[in-house]
Amino acid sequence: MKKLLVAMSALMMATALNGLSTTAEAADMPAGKPFYKAPAVEAWNPWMIRLRALGVVTRDSGYVDQVPGSGLATSDVVVPELDISYFFTRNIAAELILGVTKNHVTGTGALAGVDVGKSWLLPPTLTLQYHFTDFGAFKPYIGAGVNYTFFFSQSAGGGLVTDSHLKDAAAPVAQIGFDYMINNHWGFNVDVKKLWLRPEWNGTAGGLPVSGKVNLDPWLIGTGITYKF
Repeated sequence: MKKLLVAMSALMMATALNGLSTTAEAADMPAGKPFYKAPAVEAWNPWMIRLRALGVVTRDSGYVDQVPGSGLATSDVVVPELDISYFFTRNIAAELILGVTKNHVTGTGALAGVDVGKSWLLPPTLTLQYHFTDFGAFKPYIGAGVNYTFFFSQSAGGGLVTDSHLKDAAAPVAQIGFDYMINNHWGFNVDVKKLWLRPEWNGTAGGLPVSGKVNLDPWLIGTGITYKF
């Protein structure tokens, strides 16, 4: 009987000590949060869009084959531009820019004062980028890719030039820029691209067929708003 009472007392003491240990561990946990639940982590989304004001600054170079000493200049413009980026990883992304602009070509040199013509441009540009992620809210990147420019709604300047046509052309692209993120979703962007775009040109001047090349080689300088999904 004595041995039975000793065994029961030992069991009750072990149970009491185990309960105290469990109570102490529970007291150390944050109120209302079970110890087994991991903290919430915001899901990562690979999509980003930007809306920018884009300055298109051209080289003002070109020539007409049949007119020695001739040159061709093109107008600079500022247009709205939308780009869409997809991040394959946190560092590697692809960016597609979309926008349209109007181009005005005039003669220089031996053709000074000649209105050659006007054209609308659709220049979709795709770049592959590397984004640096070690600078906090400041997120610089570099990129390279290809542009293909479509010319449409073309018209001659009238007077000497009665027909004007720029041919669609491809061009390599180099890029540098940065995003500065205000929070997880919103930020602002500065972006600079260089295109080596040199479309061929043909038309009619003084009743004769003429041809040449317009060396646009534009700088695309943009700034605007970033939204990261």
